[in-house]
Amino acid sequence: MTRPGRLRTVAAAVAATLLLTAGCTARDDDPPPAVTPSATTTPGATSTVDGVSNPFGAHWDWSRYQQFGPYLRRLAGSATYEEISWCEIERTSGQPDWSGLDEIASRSRELAITLHLKIRTGVCWATGGTARYTRGAASKTESAMPTDLGAYQRFVRSVVQRYGPYGVREYAIENEVNAPSYWAGSPEEYARLVRAAAETIRATDPKARVVDSGISSVAYGMGVADRLVRAGRVDEAIAAYRAYFQRRVGTRGQQIPAVTGEAQLRRALGTETNSRSLRFLAVTESLLTDSTVDVRQVHFYEHFSGVAPLLDYLRATTPPGTPIQAWEVGQFWRDGDGDPAGRAAEMVKTVTLLAAGGIGEISWLPLAYNPNNAAGSEVRYGLLDPNGTEREAGRMLAALADAARDATVTPLPASVAGRLNGVAFVRGGQSTLVLWSASNTPVTVPAPPGGRAGAVGSPLGAAGGGTTVTDVPVLIRADQPVDRILAAVR
Repeated sequence: MTRPGRLRTVAAAVAATLLLTAGCTARDDDPPPAVTPSATTTPGATSTVDGVSNPFGAHWDWSRYQQFGPYLRRLAGSATYEEISWCEIERTSGQPDWSGLDEIASRSRELAITLHLKIRTGVCWATGGTARYTRGAASKTESAMPTDLGAYQRFVRSVVQRYGPYGVREYAIENEVNAPSYWAGSPEEYARLVRAAAETIRATDPKARVVDSGISSVAYGMGVADRLVRAGRVDEAIAAYRAYFQRRVGTRGQQIPAVTGEAQLRRALGTETNSRSLRFLAVTESLLTDSTVDVRQVHFYEHFSGVAPLLDYLRATTPPGTPIQAWEVGQFWRDGDGDPAGRAAEMVKTVTLLAAGGIGEISWLPLAYNPNNAAGSEVRYGLLDPNGTEREAGRMLAALADAARDATVTPLPASVAGRLNGVAFVRGGQSTLVLWSASNTPVTVPAPPGGRAGAVGSPLGAAGGGTTVTDVPVLIRADQPVDRILAAVR
């Protein structure tokens, strides 16, 4: 679920606090001049114009950039996305206003954070009809099929021409199309829209990649259970459903009911809402299979115990070699009662399990929650306080970003399976391991020569006689291969 601000509002807010170049306020169809990596990026960070060097990033409200800027520089090398709407940018046919998005693209580049774009249509002159759903202060609506695909393709071409020079290389078509509040059309219409967009994107920039809409977190959970049921693995399906939705039961009435048996699970999967989600999940996978789409986009807001069944599903349903990225990851917990330390530890477990499972980019959402949101509470947990003050979860994610930047992500060796969970980052001859016990039993990791250890996000000290790993994630760093560091685990 995304909550992008209206681009004109963003433009005004950012302009009030930032000094912008003249090229960032252009309002015509001409693309901006070619740009070069900013000289103000974080020391040691690589330019993100040509790629992502850090898998751990976030998504934020650009109208609060002034509060968030100092923290965002700690996530240099990561990726983020911005959702745009044809109807919003071109409110009158032939008169696009790019100013807000130009500023976002410019500032992302200066932060050394790669920008991806979600291109939506919205509902307006370009689609005909009247919007049924309006969300948030920005009055976002669902998207509908354009009345003129040629005009739509010209808009998509202008987006790619304009933002390719900023380093934008990935374009998602729509957002969470399984939800009627985001997509008013059928699965077949969505597929037709994606094929039209993909043709234009590739013709305009051969280096660009097409991304699916990002099926919702709940819909992915239904897909996990449905696949297992269809395979006759009903007990596994029930277990996966209960693990995945342990915090969701009852949050959407009967759409996510409690399930203890096969009949209940089949009824849950068969509701109108969940059936729709499964149809859109299937068409998304068909677009991946026929190579219309290059990158699979995942959304995940569940308890970390849902990561394992999700990864199992993704491996089974994604063409080999297809990049998988998690553009939206967070903690959905209505009336959550977890303490800050527990919430932060859970965040670490979620993102490291995703990274170890081969998910290449992981963006936490929200960076900081908006206290004026419609829910009236922090349903999705932020890394920062609303004013930008860093929380424990924020310190931990920044530490993961430091460890992973320019490193190779390495799953833990099979020799510690069942005893340790986590991931390793290898850079040069140095290995950084993020570990926690896979059970309620503490695990001792003997001290490697010169090794240092400590809590994630805190200064590391000498490993001494070894590190006792409990269910709270710890970080161990040494100039040793991962296998050697864990060889004597007991």
